[in-house]
Amino acid sequence: MARFEIAEFDSAALGSNTGADAFFALAMTYATSVPPDLVTAHKWFNIAAMRGSEEAARHRREIATEMSEAEIAAAQRAARDWLQANGGIEYRAAA
Repeated sequence: MARFEIAEFDSAALGSNTGADAFFALAMTYATSVPPDLVTAHKWFNIAAMRGSEEAARHRREIATEMSEAEIAAAQRAARDWLQANGGIEYRAAA
């Protein structure tokens, strides 16, 4: 499976003021990999949506229809954990 790790980004580019574009691109990488990693894609779509991307919110809703409740919960936990560890914005879970 293709992997695009967040560590490959310049750390300054991922600060709390980062726009949603980088996170959206990361989510698309996971969503379109073969096989897709929907939990990780949902996590990054969630973060991008929280940073203002309506397109990310739409994609997050679409892939959620293909995920179990447990997978969605895991993705939301991963987003929350990432935001807390990286000084992100306040986390509000969204399906």
